[in-house]
Amino acid sequence: MKNQTSQGGSGLDEAEQPLLYHLIELRDRLLRVVLVVAVVFVLLIPFSNTLFTLLSGPLLAHMPEGGSMIAIEVASPFLIPFKLTLFLALFIAIPYVLYQLWSFVAPGLYRHERQLVVPLLASSTVLFYAGATFAYFVVFPLVFAFFTAAAPEGVSVMTDISRYLDFVLTLFFAFGAAFEVPVVTVLLVWTGMTTQAALREKRPYVIVGAFVLGMVLTPPDVISQTLLAVPVWLLFELGLFFSGWSANRKDDKKSDGGEVSTGYTPMSDAEMEAELDRMEDKD
Repeated sequence: MKNQTSQGGSGLDEAEQPLLYHLIELRDRLLRVVLVVAVVFVLLIPFSNTLFTLLSGPLLAHMPEGGSMIAIEVASPFLIPFKLTLFLALFIAIPYVLYQLWSFVAPGLYRHERQLVVPLLASSTVLFYAGATFAYFVVFPLVFAFFTAAAPEGVSVMTDISRYLDFVLTLFFAFGAAFEVPVVTVLLVWTGMTTQAALREKRPYVIVGAFVLGMVLTPPDVISQTLLAVPVWLLFELGLFFSGWSANRKDDKKSDGGEVSTGYTPMSDAEMEAELDRMEDKD
């Protein structure tokens, strides 16, 4: 009976050890992410007021003479720049966050999946930064110029700094997420969930969906909605182009008799067993 108990306990330990190992590794990587974000945050704290001034520049540039921003809450002049600095620290640390995510999941991926994930993570990061940059340099000046010019006569434009920060963070997130459309389009075609021809046939629905997305993700004004919908449509066309280019490359490799390393072809039994053995050795 004792031997059976010990054998059962040993089997349980063997089953729990990989899970415990992965949990410990996940904890360590999360701590590294928090530490990096904290370090960047501490380095940016002395410039928190300057950073908020830069962020409010597109609005202040279009406010009437004598206009200014206001702080309704007592602690807002102190807390809002700190809030902005924290978001900016996370924004800057996104490549490191994605690297830690990739390092955690990579051992459990197949070879063709690893070859696909790396360029997707890199392009996703670049496109997210591009979306936020587009929002700051293109969208903000147009939107704030329209809002300040549309104010009725006798109304002084004085925006609360807390609500302004929430407004611009929403736009940053909306445009950063919208600029991921090419990655999603290429991924859909590469994984075989759809084809380039099928997506091309759905172009009218995509255009309508882009304007609906603009209404959902942006504030209720026509300018920001249009400035989001049009780039989404153009980025969809860009994703169609690259998905067709990648499909042509795979077809060329097939016609030449070569292997397609990025395609999702079924693995043989021997390859599956070898991959499982590699994962067990890793654990």
